Amino acid sequence: MGSLSIWHWIVVIAVVLLLFGRGKISDLMGDVAQGIKAFKKGMQDDDKTAEKPAEPVKTIDHNAAPSSARSDVGSKAV
Repeated sequence: MGSLSIWHWIVVIAVVLLLFGRGKISDLMGDVAQGIKAFKKGMQDDDKTAEKPAEPVKTIDHNAAPSSARSDVGSKAV
């Protein structure tokens, strides 16, 4: 009673086909296939953009003080 026989599976498949119909199941499988294809295409596009050489990196020198900055801001002379 714990395992399903071939007759149980045939009845389950027949009920599923009656409920959903052959057209809906094939449409569903087509949508799944299109989703997989779109995912693979997206993965390939990511690989292509990663292989392109990037623009030169621009750096900012944080040690240089701007010429217009005031030196007395934030400090108190005692």
